[in-house]
Amino acid sequence: MEIIMKKLMFGFRLFCRAGFLLFTAVFLAAAGCNVSEPKEEEERAPRSITLMTWNVHNLFDGKDNGFEYDEFLESAGWSAEKYHGRVNAVSAAIETIRPLPDVIIFQEIESLTILEDVALSISGDYLWSHFASNPGAALGVGILSRLPLAEARAHSITIGGDTTPRPVLEARIEAEESAFVVFACHWKSKLGGDDVTEEVRKASARVILRRIRELLADEPELGVIVAGDLNENYDEFYRQNAEVITALLPDDPYCARLTGCIGVNGEENASSQRDFIVLGKNAPPAPVHFPKDSIVLFSPWLRDLENGSYFYKYDWETIDHFLISRQFFDNALWEYEGTRIANDQPFTNASGIPVSYNARTGNGLSDHLPLLLTLKLLE
Repeated sequence: MEIIMKKLMFGFRLFCRAGFLLFTAVFLAAAGCNVSEPKEEEERAPRSITLMTWNVHNLFDGKDNGFEYDEFLESAGWSAEKYHGRVNAVSAAIETIRPLPDVIIFQEIESLTILEDVALSISGDYLWSHFASNPGAALGVGILSRLPLAEARAHSITIGGDTTPRPVLEARIEAEESAFVVFACHWKSKLGGDDVTEEVRKASARVILRRIRELLADEPELGVIVAGDLNENYDEFYRQNAEVITALLPDDPYCARLTGCIGVNGEENASSQRDFIVLGKNAPPAPVHFPKDSIVLFSPWLRDLENGSYFYKYDWETIDHFLISRQFFDNALWEYEGTRIANDQPFTNASGIPVSYNARTGNGLSDHLPLLLTLKLLE
């Protein structure tokens, strides 16, 4: 495992590479920033924060390091010129979003360099970034932020000899006089079959649940957001015929009993929630059918969003997520305002379908659409 810190013209960068350890490998580092004094207009408190999560689809830099997919090798015609063209296209697309996102959570990027190049291409003063990937992995996850990122941890998970392809990147975001934590995720895909890969996604959920409990034990009012491509629909449990305990579960009585959280005589056992996140549609999210000490996160797919963010085999899927804790619904400081999908051009074609990037032609952006989450600051 290695940590590389760089001081650039726009601040310090933390580069995280998570190592392979049984269940969880964690490291902690703090990133600071030395910049000039802000102008008077920049000192005004922001009234809202916009977060964006986007699987940008195989965004490789312009150098061969031996782990790229075949079409992104120099021998296949990939080049620094094509890379910079793609960075410009990605940055231009982000620039069309209003308000401009304050925090961007990327999936499927190759390196810290990409975050830096995107930051320089957007007129948004993105001064902080974190990146994490597993050694030898082609792609990782990253966070680009206009708000201070006080610290970061990368969690690499191994279960039954199978390591998650990408770590979970945890970052603390400083906003006003408060802070909240974001878990940037790209969980295991379904390649290989649901019956095999579900256990790996549940391992990722287990680490997040453990960290949420640890964080709330020290700071009960700390807000938590799980963001990214979880490769799991919000209704995955029903899509699998309600026969398999999935990493994301609905708050219904059948699931509560199936998981052992509610016993045959109605007794509560919150400790049975070990490797699945319960999704709620109420605001604030609170357990209805699960024990009162269960962790329930609000899913906008249950209330605010329609269709999907990923178009696969002629059908929409809801595998990109913001999962939001109760602290954003307590009428104090940062409050949940809404979530939307960036489902217009340039992110889609004329039919409203996302267009995958084509390395040969240089056309397209991504096969995923960005999700946008807005938090408002209460007076």
